[in-house]
Amino acid sequence: MNHFAYKRGALFAEDVPLAEIANAVGTPTYVYSTATLTRHVKVMQQAFGHTPHLVCYSVKANSNLAILRLLHEAGCGFDIVSGGELARVRVAARADTSRVVFAGVGKTADEMAQALDAGILLFNVESEEELLLLDKVAREKGVRAPFGIRVNPHVDARTHRHIATGLKTSKFGVPFEEARALYQRSRRLKGLWARGLDCHIGSQLTDSAPIRAALARVAGLYRALVAQGFALQYLDIGGGLGITYKEETPPSPAEYARVVVEATRGTGATLVLEPGRVVVGNAGVLLTRVLYRKKTPTRSFVIVDAGMNDLIRPALYEAHHEVRPVRRHSRGRTGRVDVVGPICESTDVLAKDRVLAPVRPGDLLAILSAGAYGMSMASNYNSRRRPAEVLVNGDAWRVIRQRELYEDLWRGETP
Repeated sequence: MNHFAYKRGALFAEDVPLAEIANAVGTPTYVYSTATLTRHVKVMQQAFGHTPHLVCYSVKANSNLAILRLLHEAGCGFDIVSGGELARVRVAARADTSRVVFAGVGKTADEMAQALDAGILLFNVESEEELLLLDKVAREKGVRAPFGIRVNPHVDARTHRHIATGLKTSKFGVPFEEARALYQRSRRLKGLWARGLDCHIGSQLTDSAPIRAALARVAGLYRALVAQGFALQYLDIGGGLGITYKEETPPSPAEYARVVVEATRGTGATLVLEPGRVVVGNAGVLLTRVLYRKKTPTRSFVIVDAGMNDLIRPALYEAHHEVRPVRRHSRGRTGRVDVVGPICESTDVLAKDRVLAPVRPGDLLAILSAGAYGMSMASNYNSRRRPAEVLVNGDAWRVIRQRELYEDLWRGETP
């Protein structure tokens, strides 16, 4: 459920007409709904009920400080993958980093040191060399680093190949067969403290079967490690639960929780959940304005002022985002068009072969389900300024990221 709906022919975010925001702030602009964000967190938390768990929102999905602060106040911890994300969390969470897990295959020594200083909950280690470096950094600081090894269960997540992370060919995680040996080795490393076990098989998961299969393997390993005397407490099951972009029917949070709880029964672990897309994906839209219409012998184009630098998912993942007019019109028959941006790339297609009512230059469109991996993956390609961001709360709204100035494009450069 989200809080974007038509009222009297106009598309609203909660109680604010999107046209009001576009006219005041300009386009392209990302708009997020507070009610949707808080509801999604609450539903996820309630789904796991009395099962010991910690929701660690995946910062990479959307890292705006205002959204991180909102989710922190809703009871979330955070899943981070860089020193920059750690710095954002320290600001947004008012330096409360006790519920932060640090993932990613390329942590640097400096990032490890920063995370140790911050007192994070857990490092999710993804290779033997990383484990050895973490031990070295921790010993130099005179502390023990709490860690869990991310195992690769070799389970097909049945998602797009670019966002599947649990196969043997993936760069992520440690092969399942090698994990026990690494835990045994950690016993001889004085800077380490084995506290958990981690697994994440991919993003935009729409089938519960791969989740069940992966967690059954990982839970068995967790029990075996505890039986060998490792004082583990946390079983990090990753994130990746999908949302509906077009016709997908992903498991509901309640169904997801039933699968997870059943698969991990008997471990005694506190479950660490890393939702990102399912929290913020449908909580945001990208507002864009029509610039031109264009017809060729084979296609009809609607050219808008948002491009693949603002929303790269369609170009990168062949992702589908619904497109809706901000104001409904009855100007004639619908037709099939490609909604494209101004970027000098053939892949700058935001919506391909879509049925759309006739539009005119100046009309506003909303690209739906854009809250996750939209602004966080935006770039300045073609020397374009990144979008503004707006947060709506009831009938009020505020800018939570100003649109960049041209001077921001070369900040730090020397001519």
